[in-house]
Amino acid sequence: MVMFDCLEPFGSRTITDNGTSGTLMSIQDQRQALRKQMQAARLKLSPIEQKQAEQNIIEPALELIHQYQAQNIAFYLPFKGEISPLALMKRLQAAGKSLYLPVLHPFSPGNLLFLHYHDESQLELNRFGIQEPKLDVRQVLPLCKLDLIFTPLVACDKAGNRMGMGGGFYDRTLAQAPHLISVGLAHTCQQVESLPIESWDMPLKHIILG
Repeated sequence: MVMFDCLEPFGSRTITDNGTSGTLMSIQDQRQALRKQMQAARLKLSPIEQKQAEQNIIEPALELIHQYQAQNIAFYLPFKGEISPLALMKRLQAAGKSLYLPVLHPFSPGNLLFLHYHDESQLELNRFGIQEPKLDVRQVLPLCKLDLIFTPLVACDKAGNRMGMGGGFYDRTLAQAPHLISVGLAHTCQQVESLPIESWDMPLKHIILG
């Protein structure tokens, strides 16, 4: 387990052999290739490795939550080899914390809503095949009231840059809520030295590697 604070807001942009900045297309190609590589790497992890990583993130995550005195905390449900926060979520529920999960916004494409998650929450598959709570506007918490958000990711680097699945959902969320303490959760195999980044990428404040 490794936890580190992300002191630099952005990593270096991709540089070509002649020393000039890479074009938009070359960056996109590099990102897509890296995305496929990292998705394959995490899918190769054994069930034992996945379970150990799930346990490894608990203590450093609890330390951060205590540090920021966070009460309303957003999570995600693991998908295709993403590191699971479920054991951590159970600990926090037992401690009286309020947990929230993302739901695809029905009227604002590319955006997320965050719904209160509890033992009676009904889950369903969204259009990406990812589980999310059944939409109930009474359970929605405004972004301004969230304290801390744990995000999934496909890859990250040592400067705190994050690369997701490509939809930009979390980048938009973090751009709309600069007060949010953002924490990426990842397997150690998902970290690289430096990511090829875009202008819209939102860096994370902390990353915990399992």
